[in-house]
Amino acid sequence: MKKKKTRIVVIGGGTGLSTVLRGLKLHSFDITAIVTVADDGGSSGRLRDDYDIPPPGDVRNVIAALSDVEPLVEQMFQFRFSQSNDLNGHSLGNLMLTALTEITGDFNHAIAEMSKVLNVHGKVVPAANKKVTLHAELTDGTTIVGESKIPSGHAPIKRVFLEPSNLKPLPAAIHAIERADFILIGPGSLYTSIIPNLLVKGIGQAVVKAKGEKIYIANLMTQQGETINYSVSQHIEAIHEHVGESFIESVLFNEKDLPPAIYAHYREENADPVHFDVEKLTQMGLKIIKKEIALIEDGTVRHDAKNLADWLCDYAAQKQQ
Repeated sequence: MKKKKTRIVVIGGGTGLSTVLRGLKLHSFDITAIVTVADDGGSSGRLRDDYDIPPPGDVRNVIAALSDVEPLVEQMFQFRFSQSNDLNGHSLGNLMLTALTEITGDFNHAIAEMSKVLNVHGKVVPAANKKVTLHAELTDGTTIVGESKIPSGHAPIKRVFLEPSNLKPLPAAIHAIERADFILIGPGSLYTSIIPNLLVKGIGQAVVKAKGEKIYIANLMTQQGETINYSVSQHIEAIHEHVGESFIESVLFNEKDLPPAIYAHYREENADPVHFDVEKLTQMGLKIIKKEIALIEDGTVRHDAKNLADWLCDYAAQKQQ
């Protein structure tokens, strides 16, 4: 009898999501990536406004991460134009997704067709199938409109919300969440990559009700304008507050301290390692998992896709025994 593939749903956006997926695709997981569509900056923002479509950038990166094509083809898909006034800043993949959306009349359909072309391992589903705008209400009472502007706020974030607020999730997203063995939340920018997915009506509720284990992959560093001085528990509390219910069951965190040189480099960006407050997390009833999941390259720290995926593979096997 053929062994059932472990069903994984990963919710997020930005480089964190793409990094994790590059590791997961090396295993025989059944993967669904639910991707934020809140971006409004750069090439994505221009195409979003010109064509009244969801921004393609995060989706493009996820497709590239899960693709199985020659490196040159992926490089072409990710190629960003720089010598033309009209095309300057646009990536070829963003333009292709925009063209396919115009041809098919549907952003999600365009993603599915592009996924076939690039031989994607798993499914890529946008959190919403239409254009949305992310707003942030700050603790000083001001409101910032637009995902790209939020990190430049001069006060801590109180909450974020979407306009329109009555967005409907795609059935494929809900179906994947309901049948998942594991739901991975993060890593990624807390207020601009992770939480916006869960604000789409139906997605947050589906995750809360889902039988699969909900695992938060902790960020390695805090982020200027979003999570300065945040601990791991504060990240999780912010997610729970926006969804309206506590649902995360486990938290995965890097077990090794980062070298002092990394601390100094990130302090210039007003960022520090995320404080792993074990006692508070234990009080919250969370299962704590510490593994070596950080990778340092050229003075930058990011999640180690291979180690993370290898851990999940072993963890899933243990739970099936």
